[in-house]
Amino acid sequence: MTLYAILRSDAGALPRAVPEKFSWFAALLPPVHALAHRLWGQLVLYVLGIVALGFAAPFTGADAVIWLYILLAIACGFAAPAARQRALGRRGYAKAGYRFASDPDLARIAALEDQA
Repeated sequence: MTLYAILRSDAGALPRAVPEKFSWFAALLPPVHALAHRLWGQLVLYVLGIVALGFAAPFTGADAVIWLYILLAIACGFAAPAARQRALGRRGYAKAGYRFASDPDLARIAALEDQA
């Protein structure tokens, strides 16, 4: 069972369910995840982190840069749910609570049943 944050829109669109867990997709492919979910702020921060690692490489060494990149990727994985919620909030969605479910669709159905 996973905890899902339920976000509803005032425009009458179906609610969105964002899982409150580590995102392996965001950790393994941070720029692709950011582009897929239109997380422009996270994409900019990721690119700035990569640029900073590029500038730090001559001073810290290749091994340190690899470990720092791994830390950056893990941070992206942990930050992904909150970034998605903030992005949906900017698009007009508001938090409507949390639901435990085994699937995002079941969480959305439970949220719709509570609304009715």
